[in-house]
Amino acid sequence: MLTLLSILPSIILFIVVYKGDKIEKEPSKLLWKLFWFGALTTISAMILEQVLSVVVLEFTYEESLIYELIDNFIITALIEEGGKYFVLKKCTWKNKAFNYTFDGVIYAVCSSLGFATLENIFYIMGDSIETAIMRGLLSVPGHVIDAVYMGCYYGMAKYEEVHGNTQGSKSNLKKAIFVPVLIHGFYDFCLSTHYTIFLVVFFVFEIIITVKAVKKFKALSKEDMMILNEETQTMADTALAGNGAEVKE
Repeated sequence: MLTLLSILPSIILFIVVYKGDKIEKEPSKLLWKLFWFGALTTISAMILEQVLSVVVLEFTYEESLIYELIDNFIITALIEEGGKYFVLKKCTWKNKAFNYTFDGVIYAVCSSLGFATLENIFYIMGDSIETAIMRGLLSVPGHVIDAVYMGCYYGMAKYEEVHGNTQGSKSNLKKAIFVPVLIHGFYDFCLSTHYTIFLVVFFVFEIIITVKAVKKFKALSKEDMMILNEETQTMADTALAGNGAEVKE
């Protein structure tokens, strides 16, 4: 029962997001690859978070504000979102299937759901149904919200690169990692501090960021733009061939 509850939110959220890709569905093999590699980053994140926590505690104490900031924004948010982003970039940036801006959202969500699913299983294993429900309503959707922002900027970064705007591409790639880190870090910070006011802030923040993410998701789905047309695909293939790089299918 708990195992089912730990994976059910991911299944539901994936179906919702997948339906948003209205023009051209992505290869299932690529989506599974993103999911499984995203899941593996859960393990690497757990190891890195444990190591860095020990290091940071050598210089501060656990209940201090500075530790809470470092723990939530760097040790947790940066490592977790960084892992998802690494998988996203390595698996999709040069893939021919990445030919619409909304594809970036689909890819980012798959990587994030891989992470969120395995993390959820670890958290819920041996715990209660109440924990499973709370995480299903808050934590897993939280990862998807982070992924929507990551995918939004990631898709635009690819579009800008293909159309010759190198600076615009770099700027959007930076946003693709730092915006989710800030959202994720603030989410965790509000829940981990010992001040009641931050719980109030958390619920207000959660409502606002969820509404904004849903609106952004719908707008991105509706306004999906082609990244590679016949001319730009030929130019991209020629450039890759000239650099001795493999053109991926």
